[in-house]
Amino acid sequence: MSTIKEAGPGRALLTRRLFQLYTGLALYGVSMGLMVRADLGLEPWSVLNQGISRHTGLTIGTVTIVSGALILLLWIPLRQRPGLGTVSNVVILGLVMDATLAVTPEPASLGARIPLLAFAVVLNGAATGLYISARFGPGPRDGLMTGLHQRTGRPVRLVRTCIEVTVLAVGYLLGGSLGVGTVVYALAIGPLAQFFLRRFAIKGLSGEPSPVVARGGTSPERAILPE
Repeated sequence: MSTIKEAGPGRALLTRRLFQLYTGLALYGVSMGLMVRADLGLEPWSVLNQGISRHTGLTIGTVTIVSGALILLLWIPLRQRPGLGTVSNVVILGLVMDATLAVTPEPASLGARIPLLAFAVVLNGAATGLYISARFGPGPRDGLMTGLHQRTGRPVRLVRTCIEVTVLAVGYLLGGSLGVGTVVYALAIGPLAQFFLRRFAIKGLSGEPSPVVARGGTSPERAILPE
């Protein structure tokens, strides 16, 4: 009888985690699509994916899926282990991003694009807090960052900066959208993610480091990095 009673809270916790994971990933994909529609600049990886999309004819969502899968291959020499959240991240973000672009019209004026960008960045912060708090494993790009950090011994922020500067430069050269939205995202996503990580933290789920913090960080709220 006691085992059955204990299983109830366990199932409820798992259900909560799965709900947060998939809601967060879906909203993350929506936010990425809305940033494209705002046309004021994208976050680094989307700049790269958009640039590749323009040269291949593939949708940006398809490129996002393919690039995520290719990045996972880099986990092998880095000895990183994917989780449910990792695999789900690869598939869901691109699908939802393309779906969002398919149903969202392009704003006709700057007056509409600016609030759309602001909404997309805030939504991205909320989505980040949701799916990271579920703790089902990092996304492929975060795993690349933490894997390089562990293998090289370099500070995680330095590793992330080097990766994203490289990605941004290549994406821009390929024709990706670099603009004020890129800067707004870089400045806002850290504080937003910190806020929403606290808001969506799951009680009773502890002892696992956040997938996007430096090794040895005491809590994701104090060490979150931009997605």
